[in-house]
Amino acid sequence: MTVSAKTVFDDLETLKKELIRCMKCGNCMSVCPIYNVEKKESSVARGKIALGEAILSENIKIDDETLVKLIFNCLVCKSCMLACPSGVRFDRIILGLRSAIVKKKGIPFVKKALFGLLRNSELFDKGMKAFAAMQGLFLSAEEEKKRKPRGFLRGISSRFDEKFILPELSRESFRDRSKEKEEVSLPQATALFFTGCSVNYLYPEVGDDLIYVLKENNVTIITPKKQNCCGMPVMVHGDIETAREIAKKNIDIFEKTEAQYIVTVCGSCGSALKHEYPIILENTEYEERAKKWAQKVYDISVFLLKVIKFKEPKGKLNLKVTYHDSCHLKKSMKVFNEPRQLLKMIPGLTLVEMKKPDACCGSGGSYHLTYANTSLKIAKEKAEDIKATQANVVCTGCPACMMEIFESLNRFGGNCHVTHTVSLLAKSYKNERAGNV
Repeated sequence: MTVSAKTVFDDLETLKKELIRCMKCGNCMSVCPIYNVEKKESSVARGKIALGEAILSENIKIDDETLVKLIFNCLVCKSCMLACPSGVRFDRIILGLRSAIVKKKGIPFVKKALFGLLRNSELFDKGMKAFAAMQGLFLSAEEEKKRKPRGFLRGISSRFDEKFILPELSRESFRDRSKEKEEVSLPQATALFFTGCSVNYLYPEVGDDLIYVLKENNVTIITPKKQNCCGMPVMVHGDIETAREIAKKNIDIFEKTEAQYIVTVCGSCGSALKHEYPIILENTEYEERAKKWAQKVYDISVFLLKVIKFKEPKGKLNLKVTYHDSCHLKKSMKVFNEPRQLLKMIPGLTLVEMKKPDACCGSGGSYHLTYANTSLKIAKEKAEDIKATQANVVCTGCPACMMEIFESLNRFGGNCHVTHTVSLLAKSYKNERAGNV
């Protein structure tokens, strides 16, 4: 791949224009989930901007071990960007610094092996299926498809203690059990479903519900079998070259379809396609193509309410529900009203808000494993906020948040069922067909 001009991911000097925009006002301190726990200047955006300035002035080396830990101690939740009066693009700063670290230090072996798999969707798929078949060797089975890491895995992260749980890997991925094209009579639109890895391997039922909802609304659905990971996990770890390669492959796949739109059920995937691809592919031959497809990306809630003619649900759900705003869905994709509108349309459903519905759940991809103590404190606050609503169900628009909330409620107590917004909508449609209105 040829890059015709330098970007923040290729040359730290290009970060200067972002760094100097910071007024050092400290507004980011009031919204940063990590600072809320650690109370350290180095935890917040302002502190990391100071570190970036020190690197550029050569007062500290980019491969200093303490510096590396501080730079990666960030959830990339983008809360600071919403609070910043100067409009500092902190996402570019933190990802640019991480990219520079990776270029200098390289990528740890385990990450390098995993990221290598992500470049090849077929190889990654085979690896995930093999792990699903053998997961009993690494994860002990619990009730209700819950899994716990076996004792020999405890050394990987302090988070892998006796209370840690995660959902069972599906033995059949969503893309394996679904058609590549779901036709409907008199379609009002054709949408490509970007599944993401979590739905494909952990929550295939969410994918099933998405298909059901779109068919109820007369939308033809294309689900490319060979679509890749969105690249967000690679991107936030500083491996921008692999992220670029993944992004280009996905765009090539999109262009082989007749899709008018791309629909997502994951805030991180949606954010990657809509906002990160145009950034990481700046000044490449894919820049304009990335921008074109970015305009076609919609979270399912926005797609239903603002793009097509939406069929309101009539099936009754006698549930008390609270809604969690995933960081990337609200703070990057700016989606927060639409999921609530959908929930309020469902007969019998009562929506009760948390005190801080948009507070981070503490996941941050692998952050909850590498910075376990801080993540647990963030997760506990979220679990307590959910429990205080006395809701039967907590729903969200991000599978990664579903996993984290599922784990934290199990750890800190709580009988709240965790699900996706689209699953409640699908259930209402099904109840309507069953005559439960």
